[in-house]
Amino acid sequence: MSQTLPDDARTRTEAGRFQEEAPAQVVGERGSSAPRPVTGPVSPRAGVPARVRRIPGGRFLLGALVPIALLGLWYGVAAAGVFSAVQLPAPQTVLSAGAELFERGELYQHIAISVQRVLIGFGIGAGLGLALGSVLGLSKVADTLLHPTIGAFRAVPSLAWVPLLILWMGIYEDSKVTLIAIGAFFPVFTAVHSALRHVDPHLVEAGRAFGYHGLRLLVTVQLPAVVPSVFSGLRLALAQAWLFLVAAELIASSMGLGFLLTDSQNNGRTDRLLLAIILLAVLGKLTDALLGVVERKALKTWA
Repeated sequence: MSQTLPDDARTRTEAGRFQEEAPAQVVGERGSSAPRPVTGPVSPRAGVPARVRRIPGGRFLLGALVPIALLGLWYGVAAAGVFSAVQLPAPQTVLSAGAELFERGELYQHIAISVQRVLIGFGIGAGLGLALGSVLGLSKVADTLLHPTIGAFRAVPSLAWVPLLILWMGIYEDSKVTLIAIGAFFPVFTAVHSALRHVDPHLVEAGRAFGYHGLRLLVTVQLPAVVPSVFSGLRLALAQAWLFLVAAELIASSMGLGFLLTDSQNNGRTDRLLLAIILLAVLGKLTDALLGVVERKALKTWA
């Protein structure tokens, strides 16, 4: 008895079938064929020694060696008095500054508002980058018309947008989120646009042979074929979003990690300044790790 698959399951099945049934040979001018190498996503565990993989948490411990070494070096330099306490406070001083902000309820507020701005700006910028990158990647006319202009805007530094956004949107959340979205847009746009321009034409022909065209061809065949490139762009965009956050929070902010940076500088609180830098690094790594989990699941589904 035949069964009807749900739309999302059917889409995944069809995408996999297209990739399996795409011609595995490239036909030459005289009808001869040459084998085409079959490539797939490389496991992130491939470069990790087998002995490390056998140790529970070995990969995590290996990655933690450098931060631990840097922390030890920091402690040693501060204890030796190479720099003054104002220039380089000891790790325990920075920890005490964080505990003080936590007890006053300010630390959570700084973190929460910054994470909120980054996630909203990243979502808007990545969505627009995916949409516009798809259009220009599939349309030669749109690519010829728009790509030079987009490439020019990509070269504009982040701080150059700040005065204009203040004039247009004021000093409220809209201007901050827009600046972060601008930073997240370009990596996704570039990755999607470039990947779609280089999709295997045999794969596209196989999709058309199954009767798919337009949007359904894009969703069923072309986007699944460029999933690794899309996620590379997304991870770069997320890093850009955190970079643009500091510039965004220069726009008359009274809360956020970017504000904590500038406020600490103005008040000579190097301990809080270092705390803000460490928090930005940790939050950036955590969000990237979460996106990496989504990437691995997507690769298992589509690749």
